Amino acid sequence: MLLLRQRVLSHLLSGAPSPSTSPLLSLHRLLSTAATAAPAVSPNPSFAVEEYLVSTCGLTRAQALKASAKLPHLKSPANPDAVLSFLAGLGLSGADVAAVVAKDPRFLCAGVERTLAPVVAGLTGLGLSHRKIARLVSLAPGNFRHTSVVSKLEYYLPLFGSIDNLLRPLKHCSGFLGSHLERVVKPNVKLLAECGLGASDVAKLFIREPRMISAKPGRVLAMVACTERLGVPRDSGMFRQALHTVSCFSEDKIAAKVDYLKRTLRWSDTEVGIAVSKAPVLLTRSNGVLQRMSDFLISEVGLEPAYIAHRPAMLTCSLEGRLRPRYYVMRFLKESGLLNHDRDYYSMVVVREKVFVEKFICPHNQAAPHLAEDYAAACTGQVPATFTFT
Repeated sequence: MLLLRQRVLSHLLSGAPSPSTSPLLSLHRLLSTAATAAPAVSPNPSFAVEEYLVSTCGLTRAQALKASAKLPHLKSPANPDAVLSFLAGLGLSGADVAAVVAKDPRFLCAGVERTLAPVVAGLTGLGLSHRKIARLVSLAPGNFRHTSVVSKLEYYLPLFGSIDNLLRPLKHCSGFLGSHLERVVKPNVKLLAECGLGASDVAKLFIREPRMISAKPGRVLAMVACTERLGVPRDSGMFRQALHTVSCFSEDKIAAKVDYLKRTLRWSDTEVGIAVSKAPVLLTRSNGVLQRMSDFLISEVGLEPAYIAHRPAMLTCSLEGRLRPRYYVMRFLKESGLLNHDRDYYSMVVVREKVFVEKFICPHNQAAPHLAEDYAAACTGQVPATFTFT
């Protein structure tokens, strides 16, 4: 009997079923085959969970050893067989099924008729295809074995805008699907709306940082307050980006980064507020990068700290790949009389690479035939002799 089950399941999991195939139909076929071959399975004292996980589910021996510890009460292959058939009917491959079982071994104990089938029916009613449902199972199997996932997705789908937008954050964090909608999620969404964030902004924020959905409302309120203290008001176009940045760090770390910015770039409290309000991503830059940026922009290029504070986009660029090579080109052109000495360095930094080459490299092919080659070399970290200034 066990050998027959394994053969049937192996066929189901390796046969690449169509995503439109009904999981209940596959289950029916499996159970019908088993029923005609032998009587119903009763608890089998010789049933070896670890061996089943390896031979039938496709787990490695190490995965099976770890997973079996979470299945101490599993005494028969009957329910796991039904679950595996169900997953095969949804369109999951053998590798997909193995990944699901390794991630959530208790999925094998879920009731197919009581839980899994109603969940699929509910999600289908929300407009999800079997392919998308299968993807949801793979990303969040622990949530899928609870019927409440249907009502939660009914709320989340309009919030995120589409199932694809919802699946993106699930790759990294599925915990928010387990959060209480009324006590946690909805209050957070309401708070963000009160901060002036529209539906699309809320969706973008949650896609990038889904843990904000499940954070305690008091924690989200503290993030909002911290963002405002940094000088980014709620009506700022950068509020969402700043709030996302703040959500990634503790207030102590943010305060330490602000202090470092002030010391390293010689900024006043006002100037650091101006810079962060325009480029919140500065808070994520490492201290080493910021120090090298400061040494180059202030000591070598000769820019004033206030000038940099009002143009913080420079600090988000690559030092070796953009700031330094373009500075070399600017100095070379000015010293060669090919560029007006009033040309602003920032205006040469912020333009796209294609525009920079068209405006500052190509027009000088005859007067400076090696400029394109020297610029390309500078972008790789080399300093051609023509870019050595005294």
